[in-house]
Amino acid sequence: MGIFSIITTSLGFGVGTSIGVVIGYYMFIYFQPTDVKDPIIQPLVEVDSKALQQMLPEIPSWIKNPDYDRLDWLNKFIENMWPYLDKAICKTARSIAKPIIAEQIPKYKIDSVEFEELNLGCLPPTFQGMKVYTTDEKELIMEPLVKWAGNPNITVAVKAFGLRVTVQVIDLQVFAAPRITLKPLVPSFPCFANIYVSLMEKPHVDFGLKLLGADVMSIPGLYRVVQDIIKDQVAKMYLWPKALEVQIMDPTKAMKSPVGILHVKVVRAEKLKKKDILGASDPYVKLKLTEEKLPSKKTTVKYKNLNPEWNEEFNIVVKDPESQVLELIVYDWEQIGKHDKMGMNVIPLKEITPDEPKVMTLNLLKNLDPNDPENEKSRGELTVEVLYKPFKEDELPQNAEDSNAIEKAPEGTPASGGLLVITVHEAEDVEGKHHTNPFARLLFKGEERRTKHVKKNRDPRWGESFQFMLEEPPSNERLYVEVQSVSSKLGLLHPKESLGYVDIKLSDVVTNKRINEKYDLIDSRNGRIQIELQWRTP
Repeated sequence: MGIFSIITTSLGFGVGTSIGVVIGYYMFIYFQPTDVKDPIIQPLVEVDSKALQQMLPEIPSWIKNPDYDRLDWLNKFIENMWPYLDKAICKTARSIAKPIIAEQIPKYKIDSVEFEELNLGCLPPTFQGMKVYTTDEKELIMEPLVKWAGNPNITVAVKAFGLRVTVQVIDLQVFAAPRITLKPLVPSFPCFANIYVSLMEKPHVDFGLKLLGADVMSIPGLYRVVQDIIKDQVAKMYLWPKALEVQIMDPTKAMKSPVGILHVKVVRAEKLKKKDILGASDPYVKLKLTEEKLPSKKTTVKYKNLNPEWNEEFNIVVKDPESQVLELIVYDWEQIGKHDKMGMNVIPLKEITPDEPKVMTLNLLKNLDPNDPENEKSRGELTVEVLYKPFKEDELPQNAEDSNAIEKAPEGTPASGGLLVITVHEAEDVEGKHHTNPFARLLFKGEERRTKHVKKNRDPRWGESFQFMLEEPPSNERLYVEVQSVSSKLGLLHPKESLGYVDIKLSDVVTNKRINEKYDLIDSRNGRIQIELQWRTP
């Protein structure tokens, strides 16, 4: 009985399993679920920009937005220079932080705060792209996108109440979009006077913080609080329109024009003290004006002579006789190594009477500190002859022309007419539906002129001028200017499209002689174009 039941059970299980497998296979093959659809396969070129950014959020900005330029060359430069930039930045950070810390720690009864370790790691920041703005002002505006996921090691030791605590910052990540403005632009190197840095949005800052070896940021809730505090404090100080200002030079001094010539004759030196252990010294003189970026002028070297005579003359351009000072430094020439300083002195230009030659014998000093006892030692004398000759009114250099002055029309212009000069400077925020390769097309009295094409740019800059010789003033004429885009690819679909136009009455330029304005483009969402008009008469 037991054997029969076992055989029956086994046969039933085998038959039931087989029937179940057959039924399941049949249902899998012949019955499809109604709520499942086939995936949509679409080429990336057919996907709109918003969907593409959602699919690929880490796309560089120069791909997502044509206004941004690639900075591969800069990233490569920083990568190669990073070991040296790391040391230079850390050295500068220490020197800047030292006086600030010394000023602040007494308020909190802290004995000392020191950097035990300060390095930025081996991973440099990268620039994802940069947008450059051009304006009518003397300035340059840049907006780089900076990402830095570095591995710095910053360890700070704090001593207070007899205790010593170390705080370590690790795994720092900073994503920021600063706006860097260089202004005003000046004709003296480095060609800008100030740097202004602002943040266009709150930066992303992420880091690890170890206190006594433990990761403080792992405490629940603390990470988010610290991040919000940092973002709010940085935004409060530097979020646009607030800015960090760094002065590079005094713009008023950079813009000064020459007002005269200083004639200097280095006559002789006497009773110099020898610097070489064996034999006499080999003296020469370096001279320059303060606030001047040009290299110093030098006399010839007088070998093995402690009473040299030069009688060499130099001419130096003067920009501000009230503040500039003539520096004279005597050196001992060395074939190998640093040249030793034998002595120095200065002559303020305000002590020199214009157009009167003056012979001066100067005692050589170690430095210009009047309280330094080393200056009481005898180092010899230097005799020079100086003559300051200021420019006369008709000799003053005319470096800057009046930007509002209008030139006369050239010879041959009709007496009752004139020359119409049209300068198409730039456009901004112009964008086509299918391509943005803008150029400007001008129509005036049946004549057509065109600027050059600028590829893939919403803010093209042309700076091109066109001239029309007219028999009479164009008081009742109009100028038609249209911004168009032409496809850079061969094809019959959308080869050209209009990005906006403007129709300008010329009666105002006949009256005012010159107009330089930005016009809103018709049939454009935000487009504008800057056009300068001049009416030149004989």
